[in-house]
Amino acid sequence: MNEADAAQRTAALLKQRLGARRPRIAVLLGSGWSPLAAEVEDAVDVPYAELPAFPALAVGGHTGLLRAGHLGGVDVLVLAGRQHAYETGRADGMKGAIRTLAALGVQVLVQTNAAGSLDAALRPGELMLVSDHINVPQQSPLFGESGDDRFVDLSAAYDPALREQARFAAARAGIVLHEGVYAWVMGPQFETPAEIRMLQSFGAQAVGMSTVPETILARHTGLRVLALSMLTNMAAGMEARPLSHAHTLATAADASARAVQLLVAVLQALEC
Repeated sequence: MNEADAAQRTAALLKQRLGARRPRIAVLLGSGWSPLAAEVEDAVDVPYAELPAFPALAVGGHTGLLRAGHLGGVDVLVLAGRQHAYETGRADGMKGAIRTLAALGVQVLVQTNAAGSLDAALRPGELMLVSDHINVPQQSPLFGESGDDRFVDLSAAYDPALREQARFAAARAGIVLHEGVYAWVMGPQFETPAEIRMLQSFGAQAVGMSTVPETILARHTGLRVLALSMLTNMAAGMEARPLSHAHTLATAADASARAVQLLVAVLQALEC
């Protein structure tokens, strides 16, 4: 079965499982954001393992569950987890999942991630709205695609209108929401201090190992994108503390309640 057929088959299967639900907003949960799934009411759950176009996951904090339901009065489709490029060496791990969302009629993809801060003023536990990204390895999930539509315009990859709505929602909820550029690196190793200095010189405020491939895929399918980062650590060389995935998850757990509060407020404010 080719990729397009797998996405269509998966969309048809989900339409049966979801019944009358046809959410226009999908939320892709990264590390530290998983408690949002528990807030979804009247939920229907489908494991990724039952969805032909979805990937198998093998990273802590990514459960591999699709949940549809209501959140703050909004119909949403929540994807608990993503496959990262460092798991396979390829950037297209979420291609089938993103194309399935488009086939279901989803219009907006809200992405979340855990990231390292490159700015001394942005401390662990704070939240950042992604205004733009830097694809550091210059890998693309569209390698191998044909046709002129593979030349995707990313000049407004993170939808300006959605970002304005997110800023308004954060201010109304009394939550500080920073804004900045997210640098994507392959991983899984953390960056060296020299690499961090390079990324700072590029103008990035945060660095992480996800989100950019999914944004490219979403824009390729016509989905609008909004992305939020939870800053879980200061990047290498900025503090003496060694970096680890365990530390990322621990900091994310401490900040998750405020992150979920922000995300619910943003979802309620989105117009799509």
